[in-house]
Amino acid sequence: MHLYRSMQLRGLRDSTRDPAHELTHMEYKVLGFFARHPGASQSELVAHSGRDKAQVARLIKGLRDQQLLDAQVDETDRRSTRLRLSPLGRNVIDSLEGMGAQVSNLAVQGMSTEECAQLLSLLMRIKGNLEAEAGAAPAADKD
Repeated sequence: MHLYRSMQLRGLRDSTRDPAHELTHMEYKVLGFFARHPGASQSELVAHSGRDKAQVARLIKGLRDQQLLDAQVDETDRRSTRLRLSPLGRNVIDSLEGMGAQVSNLAVQGMSTEECAQLLSLLMRIKGNLEAEAGAAPAADKD
C-alpha cells in the first residue's frame, strides 16, 4: 500500500508541477474525507480518523490557507464550522483519483479478469481476518 500511495502521489506531482499538489499524505487523506463527507465538521474528522484534535486543526488550517477547503458556519450551531472541498480542492482530488486508477492498472498489468477477481477476494478475506482480530476496538485510521 505504501508503494501504491507513493507512486500515486509522485505521479500526481510530476504530472502537474502545481504547488497545490505538493501536499502531504495526511493532507490528501483530509481532502479525501471531505470529498466523501461534504459539509462534515472538524470534530467528525477527528472521530473518524482517531487523530489528535490539534493535528487535525493544523491540517485543516493549512488546507484552508491553500484554498483547498471552504468553511461555512453551521446554521443550527453557530459554534461549529462545516467544511467542504473548494473548486481547487476538487481538482486536486480528481487528479489524485485519476492517478490512482493509472497506478492500479499498472499493478494488475498482465493479470486476467479471473485473477483480478481472485486477488480481490483474497484481499477482502485478509481484511476480514484482521478486522475480526481487532474486534470492537476502533480503527485509528479508516482511510
